[in-house]
Amino acid sequence: MEENKEIQEVEVSNETVQEEAAVETTTEAPVQETKKPQRKSRRRKIETVEPTESEWKEQVVQIRRVTKVVKGGKKLSFRAIVIVGNKKGQVGMGVAKAAEVIIAIQKAVADARKNLITVPLFNTTIPHMITGRSGAGSVVLKPASKGTGVIAGGAVRAVLELSGIENILSKSLGSKSPLNAANAALNALKSLRTFKDVAAVRGISVKEMLGQK
Repeated sequence: MEENKEIQEVEVSNETVQEEAAVETTTEAPVQETKKPQRKSRRRKIETVEPTESEWKEQVVQIRRVTKVVKGGKKLSFRAIVIVGNKKGQVGMGVAKAAEVIIAIQKAVADARKNLITVPLFNTTIPHMITGRSGAGSVVLKPASKGTGVIAGGAVRAVLELSGIENILSKSLGSKSPLNAANAALNALKSLRTFKDVAAVRGISVKEMLGQK
């Protein structure tokens, strides 16, 4: 009898444990994950600032492929001739070589800005006639009246336009190389003198030199 009571008590205790476990499982409600509200993607308006135009103008005169003979064979590169000016009396020429065309142009522009010259302008032309020389080439420059324009071609025209001259006559003689022509034009512009400088050398006034009373 005592053994039967113990068995019944064990069965009863097992049933109570199962009931309590069932109650615990029913009381635990599933946890709902709270979704975070999605933020609306706001696109920021990026204000684009237009770059201000530089007063310096660049013009490529010539791009030429050159070769250099080395021990292992031939080394190819590009040579660029670039004219830089502000059309206000300053102009320069740069020459550079590189393995790529763009790099050669960039190096030539930097070289041109290092070799700027100041051109003495008289109204829209030059003060007097002059001849410039470089190697086997020479360039003759003559002042012209308003409305004439820039009578020149090739590298000489690029030099004269970027220097700010609007009316001029020119003639290229001798070598037809763009490098020689541009160097000769720069040599001529560099040798120009103003009326004030000449009058100071002569020891007279500008009016007396020009024959004005």
